[in-house]
Amino acid sequence: MADVIVVGAGPSGLLLAGDLAAAGHSVTLVERRAERVGNLTRALVVHARTLELLDARGLADELVACGNPVRKARLPAGGSLDLSRLRSRFPFILVVGQYEVERLLERRAREAGVGFLYGTEVTGLRQDADGVEVDVDAAADAAEPDEGAGARPGRHRRTLLASYAVGADGASSIVRRTLGLPFPGSAVISSMVLADVRLAEEPPAPILADADAEGGTFALIATFGDGWYRVMSWSRDRQLPDSAPAGLDEVRENARRALGSDYGMHSPRWISRFHSDERQVPHYRVGRVFLAGDAAHVHSPAGGLGMNTGLQDSANLSWKLSAVLGGRAGGRVLGDALLDTYDSERHPVGAAALRASGTLIRLALTGSRPLRGLLTAGARLVAHAHPVTDRALTRVSGIGIAYPAPRGAHPLTGRRAPDLVLRGTPGRLYEALRAGRFVLVGPAGNAAVRESARESVRPDGPVLYAESARNSHRTLLIRPDGHIAWASNHPDPSGLRRALTEWGLAGSHS
Repeated sequence: MADVIVVGAGPSGLLLAGDLAAAGHSVTLVERRAERVGNLTRALVVHARTLELLDARGLADELVACGNPVRKARLPAGGSLDLSRLRSRFPFILVVGQYEVERLLERRAREAGVGFLYGTEVTGLRQDADGVEVDVDAAADAAEPDEGAGARPGRHRRTLLASYAVGADGASSIVRRTLGLPFPGSAVISSMVLADVRLAEEPPAPILADADAEGGTFALIATFGDGWYRVMSWSRDRQLPDSAPAGLDEVRENARRALGSDYGMHSPRWISRFHSDERQVPHYRVGRVFLAGDAAHVHSPAGGLGMNTGLQDSANLSWKLSAVLGGRAGGRVLGDALLDTYDSERHPVGAAALRASGTLIRLALTGSRPLRGLLTAGARLVAHAHPVTDRALTRVSGIGIAYPAPRGAHPLTGRRAPDLVLRGTPGRLYEALRAGRFVLVGPAGNAAVRESARESVRPDGPVLYAESARNSHRTLLIRPDGHIAWASNHPDPSGLRRALTEWGLAGSHS
């Protein structure tokens, strides 16, 4: 019996499985595809907040080396966005294939001990107060045969047991359907064509996006930095089903209409037509089963929020599941309350992503001249008014995401913690977070703060202690996902002890 069964070996499932296995839990990852990481993926950008979370897993620098950091992005209606204003170690958008993200996360998951079942389909799911049963139909080389009847030739049926299950199996999630959850919403854009191509001419910006004057044609070109370019294009006059063939001539024509040039596109390695929905499940948890990533929410590709939001879902859920499995959540009732915060924290973030991407794509494709004029004015405001620029950057990059805090809590509670400089080793907060534990950052040289958490910060305890390298009186208790659990502007040993108890971190629960 596993601690957790994760269904879906996309980015969200791989990160979650790797986190849990790294924390010492037994994890089985079920994936219906064959065992391979391809290069035919839709997601192409990783935002600053996601890079910070990957940094907390020791993967960010390697991923950055695989991609193309873009520090200025041209806006569809004119002007550009200066990403160097982001207050992050990663003040850019990283253009990189989703397959590179999956490659690194799969390697980490394997090294941590995740058990992979590729070529395996989920056919049923049941749960009770004690655990979850997941029925699977597996390829002959993915599972041992059992006595189950009705399996297809060359395949075997079996039932997997676990304490919890997570559906990270995409927009058509079998886990979500098996739970009977609705997925309300509708198509926001159809007949979008994606392609990876070579160009004879270099575009004027690493990410170039625009629509024609009537909003009837849209195109985006982004460079991976290795000679390949991702092209996304759409035409109101060519609305075809996903199954309709897509060719390079169509992509070229859309680019010429929207961007003024096709930049000599040639030698495509793949072309695909697809549609994009806006949908979100009503809640992300049903008993012992959770949904993450596209299984919980899907939206338009505008803003590049899909993969990033899913990875952030998993980073939020993994440490909470680990705390409950490890008995560090203050018992069953408090453990359930902690698991409930996955939905209460992440569902609003998913809804905000739907609103943001939907607004962007509708404005980009509008045929209304007044609205296009409004879009142009808004783009200029974002590009040149620093307060507006900073607000836009924090929203799209994810570093502005904050979770609800109790009434009367410190204003920093729930907010994302920046990469604080620490005394000694490790030298940065996100290096310290690689241990998968809470991090208590105390004022330099203040023994009272450390003593108040002495039982929790022992070598095998749930909290890692570090001191700020700056002359600060502030004390911060930071969650494993890089959000602030508790804060005080001055040393407050009694308040810290209460916070440790509330988070199940006090010595009696460690």
